[in-house]
Amino acid sequence: MPAAKIKVEICCGTTCYMLGAAELLKLEDIVPEEWKDKLDVNAIPCLNACLNQDLGRAPFVKIDGELVANATLDRVFNLLNARISGEGQNE
Repeated sequence: MPAAKIKVEICCGTTCYMLGAAELLKLEDIVPEEWKDKLDVNAIPCLNACLNQDLGRAPFVKIDGELVANATLDRVFNLLNARISGEGQNE
């Protein structure tokens, strides 16, 4: 059975988009080729994170349901790297 893909949801609501989500949409273009079959990256119209978080913490991304505030390409890349490199360590 293939391993479940890491689900990455990039909020593209107006606030998030203006504060950096447009840059985050480049994620699929910068990840190493060997990661591409391990990720499921989607642009989401709005994660509604602003309702429960400070707008100043945008843009928001969810990685496997875990909310990441102040998301940048570097930060998301590093979080994904940690998850992917940690795969198989508990087998």
